[in-house]
Amino acid sequence: MSEFGARLGWADLPERVHDWAEQVLGARVVRAESQPTGFSPGSADRVETADGRRAFVKAVSSEQNPDSPGLHRREVAVLRSLSQAGLAVAPALLGAYDDGTWVALLTEEVDGGHPQAPWSTAELAATLDALGEIAGHRAPEAWPDLAAELAGEFGCWARLDADPPEHLDPWVTARLDQLHELSRRTVDRLRGDAVAHTDVRVDNLLVQPDGRVRVVDWPWASRGAPWFDAASLLIDVRAVGGVDLAAQLPRIEALGATREDVLGVVAGLGGFLLDAARRPPVPGLPTLRAFQRSRGEAAVALLRELWPD
Repeated sequence: MSEFGARLGWADLPERVHDWAEQVLGARVVRAESQPTGFSPGSADRVETADGRRAFVKAVSSEQNPDSPGLHRREVAVLRSLSQAGLAVAPALLGAYDDGTWVALLTEEVDGGHPQAPWSTAELAATLDALGEIAGHRAPEAWPDLAAELAGEFGCWARLDADPPEHLDPWVTARLDQLHELSRRTVDRLRGDAVAHTDVRVDNLLVQPDGRVRVVDWPWASRGAPWFDAASLLIDVRAVGGVDLAAQLPRIEALGATREDVLGVVAGLGGFLLDAARRPPVPGLPTLRAFQRSRGEAAVALLRELWPD
């Protein structure tokens, strides 16, 4: 099984969702290709109509997971805001459907694939360019405050200290107090007015044929520090491998981060991921805990590499 989730396909969706998508697109859908990455238990399909038009459709109901429809609704609102702001890094929203049970959104199809594994220096540079463009846009005041959104997550080292998981890295065990204090100090530094995707990882990135990177899946967008997305991406890059991450720190610092800010984001997210990985499975998301464990371990590995002597 993939480290990502198990999805519905286009054929699993109710006819009323099919009818809506075809009405928006103006022709019958004749081909659908399910996209296997990501964790939503709903559908995620590149579709093509009888007249050759292509688009991307994803849909979910509360039967798959009770929280997923709300995330789709939030993403619809975010994409509308980004379109009004002229942020072309995000896909354009073409339509939305919500009957109270099923929620779906239809966007342009981004012609591209996920960054290669292991990462290449060129694709990471293009991704940081895209994140820099995102960070240059001001988020709506109504968007969630990133610091408030992550305050709980960045406090998880205390939970790990009180109840350490089995096989916790001895390097971590010796620094639990330091990791907790660093994470808590970083929370206030997350405040800001920039657009923050907040969930940047390889499956939410698409590299176009011209080398430019587009960022997809926006339900967690927040208002915060312009460097958060770039700093948080380091964990996923470390998990996949391929690039000297210490050499990328100046790019993140150019967005306004200090070296401690970067360490604080890696520490805060790492503590959350290690703590979350030992929780019970989430309905409809059978591989999430294993993924969180792998990224938590990557965060620890990165901390060990970047930690000041």
